[in-house]
Amino acid sequence: MVKLLAILGDYYHPAEWAKESLEEAVRTNFGREEVQLVFGSYETLKHELLDQPDGVILFKENRLNPTDELVRDWMTEDLASEITRYVQKGGGWLAWHSGLASYSSESGYTKMLRGSFLYHPEKHQVVKYSTIEKNSFLPGPSFFEFSDEHYFVQCDEANTNVFLQSESIDGQAVAGWSHSLGKEGYVV
Repeated sequence: MVKLLAILGDYYHPAEWAKESLEEAVRTNFGREEVQLVFGSYETLKHELLDQPDGVILFKENRLNPTDELVRDWMTEDLASEITRYVQKGGGWLAWHSGLASYSSESGYTKMLRGSFLYHPEKHQVVKYSTIEKNSFLPGPSFFEFSDEHYFVQCDEANTNVFLQSESIDGQAVAGWSHSLGKEGYVV
């Protein structure tokens, strides 16, 4: 059985929406006996990494209170180091949507990811996603589209495997990348 730890939800992205989507993805693609989905919190993440889950899914931006005058972040450099160590020891890490947002492009976390969020246009648009066939490990169609926040990112394309591109009226961007890290760890 594969154990996945999910840290979900922030000010702009309710945890319940992400939880429903994630549960549906697991239910559709795997049997219940194949995947154990565990939900945690940013406060307990460091401790939960000690249990060496097979993978961690982060769908939470760094800012705890983005509309306040004094904004607080939850990701410390110490925690970023623990996350990197976890992945280097063979853990998997998926930075899903807001799991890229508001993390400093110079932090240990984004260096591990080899990319970071830059911005998204204010208005949702139809975003077209297409896989890069030679690099993709995604099952299913090579093209899909829906109304979305079109994330624009910086990505160290020379040192990762770009497998997904996005395009909208606002432009084109890298939308998915992956690479191995350390002994057998994997970052998506």
